[in-house]
Amino acid sequence: MIREHLITENRLMSDLHPTPPDAADVRQFCKRTWWMFLIGGIASVAFGVLAFLQPGIALLVLSIWFAAFLLVDGIANLAGAISHRDKDGWVLAAIMGVLGILIGGYLLVVPPVSMVAFVYTVAFFAMIVGVTLLMMGWKIRKETTREWVLYLNGALSVLFALLLFFRIELGGLTLIYLVAFWAIVIGALRIVFALKARSLVREMAGSGTG
Repeated sequence: MIREHLITENRLMSDLHPTPPDAADVRQFCKRTWWMFLIGGIASVAFGVLAFLQPGIALLVLSIWFAAFLLVDGIANLAGAISHRDKDGWVLAAIMGVLGILIGGYLLVVPPVSMVAFVYTVAFFAMIVGVTLLMMGWKIRKETTREWVLYLNGALSVLFALLLFFRIELGGLTLIYLVAFWAIVIGALRIVFALKARSLVREMAGSGTG
């Protein structure tokens, strides 16, 4: 009798305080796309490390490395978005994916003719991705406390883009180090978010909310 009373009470509480309709979407989004952030993070860190280890490489090689990172990240994002386009948040992931593929493909077909052109391309990508990550963090803020990783990632990308736009006269070697440092930091944050998103799904499954 006590157990039945508790079950009835829980049902009444659920009716009075229903779960937000997008809660399941957020859970599924994290469950199905944590690997997307992981792959993008690893690619970003790999690019940053290569740029740090060989800062004096030719501009063409640097742009090819960056293009490879964008293509890997873009394909992962787009694949993750398409695989669950019925879930809330897939549009933002698709935007990041399409943007990465377009810019990465452009750099491969039309390599930058100067360091300034390359830096502007990086700054543009960082600005758009930063804003997108801030929006994604805002979308999931009600369902998890882990959105701070996306906020931090997005804010750093926006600030980095502004720094490049307004300090474009910096020397070539300094710019390469800045780009490499940014790539490593945001890549590490993406990896952190991927692991946290995966643990969030496990917590939800353990609590029986899935």
